[in-house]
Amino acid sequence: MTETRDDLYREAKRTALILASAQAIVGSAAPIAISMGGLAGFYLLGSDKSLATAPVTGFNVGIALGALPAAALMRAVGRRNGFMAGGLVTASGGFVAASALFQSSFWLFAIGLLLAGIGNAFLQQYRFAAADNAPSDFKPKAISWVLGGGVFAAIIGPQTVIYTRDLFAPIQFAGAFAALVVLGLLGSFILSFLRLPKEAPSAMLDDHEPARPLLQILSQPRFLVSLFCGVASYALMSFVMTGAPLAMVGCGFTPDEATLGISWHVMAMFAPSFVTGRLIARFGKETIVATGLLTLIACAIVALSGIELWQFWTALILLGIGWNFGFIGATAMVAECYRPSEKNSVQGVHDFLLFSTTAFASLMSGQIYNAFGWNMLAWIVIPVAGSCLLALGVMAIGRRSRQVA
Repeated sequence: MTETRDDLYREAKRTALILASAQAIVGSAAPIAISMGGLAGFYLLGSDKSLATAPVTGFNVGIALGALPAAALMRAVGRRNGFMAGGLVTASGGFVAASALFQSSFWLFAIGLLLAGIGNAFLQQYRFAAADNAPSDFKPKAISWVLGGGVFAAIIGPQTVIYTRDLFAPIQFAGAFAALVVLGLLGSFILSFLRLPKEAPSAMLDDHEPARPLLQILSQPRFLVSLFCGVASYALMSFVMTGAPLAMVGCGFTPDEATLGISWHVMAMFAPSFVTGRLIARFGKETIVATGLLTLIACAIVALSGIELWQFWTALILLGIGWNFGFIGATAMVAECYRPSEKNSVQGVHDFLLFSTTAFASLMSGQIYNAFGWNMLAWIVIPVAGSCLLALGVMAIGRRSRQVA
């Protein structure tokens, strides 16, 4: 039994490292889409710029729309083949977006980012694949390792933008989206080395129970609070991040300075992942989620303090750290709420709700920024994060009451 468990740990680490590598490559699509999507949309639009962030919304809508089909495809052909297909879809999205810029077509550009988002819907399952392929006590670390690949995406994506944005000048931004083709294909190649078992180690070691009705799983108070905190952390991050490049350029900073701000932000999103798993193991999931929510509130306070470049960048760094703690902690909480036999349906619904809300937040970011300015984006963070903290507190009080009883 000891040898079998050791083998499972080794295989779980190998899987997590491959998925982390793919996260670094395919995950570069997100910082490219977010840092350049709104600016390219602004460039393509006429006098009315209120829909400038619609292409970024298209990216998030693509992730939401792709969540359930991605889960269904992976049930049919396996996660390895499904993940490879996702990389190819991301590449096709980059091709369509670059073509749209050559044609000066705003809506075709939005469709290109929609396709890239559908490809990234598969990427959102990486963390679940790593967790499901790991023994129960390695799950938080496996999730953290995979998301840690985002540190490299934070470098690869923005640096790709800086070095390729003017590759096809005078057609602005086309080079950055053409580079997505290469990144998507490379990610698919890396994913071809996966060896995912038909049955997850957690199922073999910990659980043989049949699947429960989906509504029963979704109605668990712990699942609802976990979902609320995870969705809010992700949506708030998207809401502020989408508007930040527009706000920075609007305040007189260059697109490269805005891109570097997103680079710092994405790095802050994923760099803590190398220790988040240990922090969760030591302090508990709820404590880490609460810390993330408080950090999001700190981000809003910094954003409200002024519009110097350092204030934008500091707010974006805090935004990334807050997302990391809030989202990874909430993901680990969600993973406790379902059995291995229930994973595909629950994960698909979870990601559909998550990215539907995130897509709405990114669209509202542009609308609210154009109507009310940067400060309003920051003000909205405070009551939403505060509501999540309240929900965590109520859940903790309820659990203590049951223990006493």
